[in-house]
Amino acid sequence: MALTKNKAILDWVNDQIALCQPDNVVWIDGSEEQIEDLRKESVESGEMFKLNQELLPGCYLHRTAVNDVARVEHRTFICTPTRKEAGPTNNWMEPSEMRAKLNALYDGCMKGRTMYVIPFSMGVVGSDFSKVGIELTDSIYVVLNMIIMTRVGKDVLDAHGDNPQFTKGLHAKADIDEENRYIVHFPQDNEINSVNSGYGGNVLLGKKCLALRIASYLGKNEGWMAEHMLILGIENPEGEVRYLAAAFPSACGKTNLAMLIPPKEYLDKGWKVWCVGDDIAWLRIGADGRLWAVNPENGFFGVAPGTNVKSNYNALMSTKANTIFTNVVHNLDNNTVWWEGLDKNPPTNAVNWKGEKWDHTDGSKGAHPNSRFTAPAIQCPVISPEFESPKGVPISAFVFGGRRAKTAPLVYESFDWEHGVFVGSIMASETTAAAAGQVGVVRRDPMAMLPFCGYNMGAYFNHWLDMGNRIPNRPKIFNVNWFRLDDEGHFIWPGFGDNMRVLHWIMKRAFDEVDAVETEIGYMPYPEDINLNGIEDEVSEEVLKDLLSVDKKMWMEDIESIREFYSKFDEFGTLPKEMSDQLNALEERLKN
Repeated sequence: MALTKNKAILDWVNDQIALCQPDNVVWIDGSEEQIEDLRKESVESGEMFKLNQELLPGCYLHRTAVNDVARVEHRTFICTPTRKEAGPTNNWMEPSEMRAKLNALYDGCMKGRTMYVIPFSMGVVGSDFSKVGIELTDSIYVVLNMIIMTRVGKDVLDAHGDNPQFTKGLHAKADIDEENRYIVHFPQDNEINSVNSGYGGNVLLGKKCLALRIASYLGKNEGWMAEHMLILGIENPEGEVRYLAAAFPSACGKTNLAMLIPPKEYLDKGWKVWCVGDDIAWLRIGADGRLWAVNPENGFFGVAPGTNVKSNYNALMSTKANTIFTNVVHNLDNNTVWWEGLDKNPPTNAVNWKGEKWDHTDGSKGAHPNSRFTAPAIQCPVISPEFESPKGVPISAFVFGGRRAKTAPLVYESFDWEHGVFVGSIMASETTAAAAGQVGVVRRDPMAMLPFCGYNMGAYFNHWLDMGNRIPNRPKIFNVNWFRLDDEGHFIWPGFGDNMRVLHWIMKRAFDEVDAVETEIGYMPYPEDINLNGIEDEVSEEVLKDLLSVDKKMWMEDIESIREFYSKFDEFGTLPKEMSDQLNALEERLKN
């Protein structure tokens, strides 16, 4: 039975029922009784495995199809009325052509199956920040993940009332056919379609699909920002908390930073770090003229391999209960899970992520490199007391970063907002041995939004510039690089918890409490203003000076790479002139 009388929702749901032709329709009310029934059904059908409830209470294991293990960027589309609106960095198809293709795939695809209707809120239910969506799916796995990752249930519909505006999301596993796999966004229609996938990143439509691709488009039109950013609070010994939001491409330590444990030097003095969010920030201008941020998600969808007590204690502790593990090793001896990098004790009686008997001595990986955990954020030991705040937290600094062996220094601050937008627009990482292709290839990923911007990225840069003109008390903008290498290829900066030392300087700069040196690329710390207490043996003042140096030759080479990236926008004429001017100004400063 429907849980709402909202005509717009009911009409749309009924249209999709007529298209997909499920045998049954179940509305998700969010009650623990219903959720438990779904868990039991998923175990009975073999869709999920119930793990050891003494060691991992409320935890389950799931395996996706072998051909369906990650986001598929080449099958992800932004379908706007014109190619220009999608821009050069998105896959595009004319909307009516794409709808015809999708309708043929959806036609009767749920015969013999149940359609679940998931009413969900991104953000605290009823908050001015929040957006409501309805996801239709034929997967219990999706339902149970959405319950962790978003706010789900009848209270969402009650708060929404008869408002006709909501994000429409239709997902069907269909045949898990990778040749007909599509993740499609219609920004003008506030609609998402996903078909022939069962992997979280493609089917949890509240996550990247709504929270970034659709939300970035809504934010441009409505005057706010949806960003691929963690949100972090730093509490000093006096009890004052200052907040920053930070964007990093994949494999740059974003989750580790979001749940950072300060070094002993700071812990002993009473410093604390609070995690507001590990992945996505929605930002609006507050009544006080500052930019306020919320994490619209309710859980963590983290990469398992490499997560351990040392690399990310807080993330690991978040997974100890009520968590769904996907594509990890099943330890049959005690009915728990394992993955590469968890510890040095791989199980001897185990099944790998494909469901095959696994022997770790043969050199094969037991867990898929992109295996995941879906865990409630509230279980994180350092979740912020402001996590459920409907108004969010005030942001004093934006931090961009990437993985650069030589070019970028440890930290620098932009000259002003416009220069900061330029710094974000040229963000890049270099490929490592672990990545496909050549080592050291520079990949541009502006604001870490390249795969997630729901419209033309040139217009996205322009939206940043517009927001800067509208925010009375703008956050300062910084760039960091934890990954500078010495001539032998070793990391120079210790990273992990010691990144707190750089964040400390950033926050002092955000509040004008410390001076800086003006360089060709931005403002940089005086070496004595970075606290090295306790790591002097690892990072001498001489080493720190090297970490804070600007190699003009490498920056001049980088300018050519930036021009090449910017040229992608020439066809549409959408690169803001301010970005070209900033690039030319950087070149002049380096020459002089």
